[in-house]
Amino acid sequence: MTGRQDMPGVAQLRRSVGRADLRAVAEVRAALRALLGHWGEPGSVEVAELLTSELVTNALVHTEDGAVVTATVAPARLRVEVRDFTAASVEPPGEPAADESTHGRGLLLVQGLADTWGVRAHDLGKAVWFELGRGRA
Repeated sequence: MTGRQDMPGVAQLRRSVGRADLRAVAEVRAALRALLGHWGEPGSVEVAELLTSELVTNALVHTEDGAVVTATVAPARLRVEVRDFTAASVEPPGEPAADESTHGRGLLLVQGLADTWGVRAHDLGKAVWFELGRGRA
């Protein structure tokens, strides 16, 4: 994990997570919480942690390799990106399953709580990202 500050007021966290290492989800959440400190309105850090957890978990459960998590925080905006290295696509979230399944709701949370989110294709793999404004909780 690395943390750096290249520009005044902008800080970044970058963390590689290993294939199927679900313990890394809690570690990334803790590192993000430390990076954000008291950023944003009450509840903003918790929303950021939740959405980051969903993206990291998806990358570890639905791909064959690890992932790289990058969080960039500026005074007014947070951007979190989770890049995997598997040539699988991300389908837009649909309606959640009618049963009591705990799967299939992560991207619905991202869609509902993030100010903006998306998927960017790479030569190998993709990056799923979201952004939150400082005032959004």
